[in-house]
Amino acid sequence: MEREEAIRKLQESVGEENVLFSDVDLTLYGYDASLEKGRADAVVLPGSTDQVSLVVRLAYQEGIPIIARGSGTNLSGGTVPVRGGIVLHFSRMNKILEVDIPNRTVTVEPGVITLDLQTMLLKQGFLYAPDPASQKVSTLGGNVGENSGGPHCLKYGVTTNHVLGAEVVLYDGTVTWIGGKNPDNPGYDLMGLIVGSEGTLAIATKIILRIIRAPEAIKTMLAIYDSIEDASNTVSAIIAEGIVPATLEMMDHVVMEAVEKSVQAGYPLDAAAVLIIELDGLKDGLDRQAAKVLEICKRHNVREIQLARDEAERARLWAGRKGAFGAVTRLRPCYMVCDGTVPRTKLPEVLNQVMEVGKKYGLLIGNVFHAGDGNLHPLILFDERDEAEKNTAMKAASEILKICADAGGTISGEHGIGIEKLREMNFIFTEDDLETMRKIKRAMDPKDVLNPGKVIPN
Repeated sequence: MEREEAIRKLQESVGEENVLFSDVDLTLYGYDASLEKGRADAVVLPGSTDQVSLVVRLAYQEGIPIIARGSGTNLSGGTVPVRGGIVLHFSRMNKILEVDIPNRTVTVEPGVITLDLQTMLLKQGFLYAPDPASQKVSTLGGNVGENSGGPHCLKYGVTTNHVLGAEVVLYDGTVTWIGGKNPDNPGYDLMGLIVGSEGTLAIATKIILRIIRAPEAIKTMLAIYDSIEDASNTVSAIIAEGIVPATLEMMDHVVMEAVEKSVQAGYPLDAAAVLIIELDGLKDGLDRQAAKVLEICKRHNVREIQLARDEAERARLWAGRKGAFGAVTRLRPCYMVCDGTVPRTKLPEVLNQVMEVGKKYGLLIGNVFHAGDGNLHPLILFDERDEAEKNTAMKAASEILKICADAGGTISGEHGIGIEKLREMNFIFTEDDLETMRKIKRAMDPKDVLNPGKVIPN
């Protein structure tokens, strides 16, 4: 089918105003928060599941690639149209459809902004726990596609632990429901297969999420250290004690310096690292738990601990962590985020190796990460306009992921594989493993129209 004919059919399906195909539009939807770029043939803004089904059916019949997209905050190239095709942008499907307090669920469309849902639920005393740093912008459909985590994933788990069911559009436009409000559905766990598949197996158009009671009390602390090793060892010691904080986040000196220039969160510029430690739960007993954490920090040479006295101070401490990725662009124009995960006890060893990689390649690397579950985010700083420096940064990133894999970890904790980490899949999977995944992809998308070229290397 000629492009003009395809655009005409798309306009018939969703309305002329909801099909974009100018050079400016195709450029804007050709990249995400990774270094990769592509170019779609058209961008479609569906307003309903029926419209998504019509567009997917057309794509299937004509063999046109189709890429589901939210805000484009993903960091591994997962929504880049590397083979052209149709980008399905879900900004119009942004409704919270149902809040079911008795069943502790909420049903949403994929274009709902994560923080908008969380803010609305908090007013009713409830919480949707996954909180990616991009929550002000990222959408729930994208969170499902990437299996997003966030600072609170240590205690509450990542997105897959909070998705109960979804209405999905399959490769040929068929609409079906998988999972549901009943948490004990028999048969295959298809919801577990879809979450984190980065839009390569199905497209979610409605999502049922688990919600929980908001904690009765919260204590947020900033622990300041003169060495990264002491901060890392504190993390392992807290968990070994049987305490599971809501969050255990770490930042090193490089990141703190950038954050202070950006948001003035009050981080000390002469420290090697800080931990943001947050405890939550019932008021009764939280003070005793906080005292135990303080004792553990002191055993590991903490220099100072600041306790947030009110919500304003808590927000200030978190503003630095949530804004860290954007803040580092004050140091260099671009950064590449490594998203490796290692056993907690390996954190000091792996962080030292990451710093050695930076020295080896002459690159500045800042570290900000979910220390509680060993999810590292080394930020490799460089200038994309310098092709040689860009290639060096990519080489360093691959080497860091190999270090994580060799330490018994993996190459992604929450940012996905997309196209950026295709080669690195061989660090953790055998060829037989990968072929099993390819068989699943062929079974669920026989024409390879759903976000082709992502997740699994050819």
